[in-house]
Amino acid sequence: MKNIQVIDGATNCAYDVYATTEEEFLRIFPESGQDIQFIEDIRDNEEIKQILDRMWKNRLNKPEISGIHGTLFYELTEKKQFYPNKKESDLTAGLGRAQD
Repeated sequence: MKNIQVIDGATNCAYDVYATTEEEFLRIFPESGQDIQFIEDIRDNEEIKQILDRMWKNRLNKPEISGIHGTLFYELTEKKQFYPNKKESDLTAGLGRAQD
């Protein structure tokens, strides 16, 4: 199983974490090493809609999880500039950092 944290644009976002199978995770995050995804880039895919329908039924209790494997952003396209390769490492590599 893989764990996906969902972050949306709502002020009261709970940052919930959901479980998916390895295969479903790879459909949501298809590129090698990808661990960031934006719903706007995948929402029109019927297979993804079905995967997400299943995923919503698998909310996890955060204190009981062992790791977060991916982050799915909803309505936060302004964050795309920070993740040009759709990888968490974009931030630590300085790729997503604002220039002074």
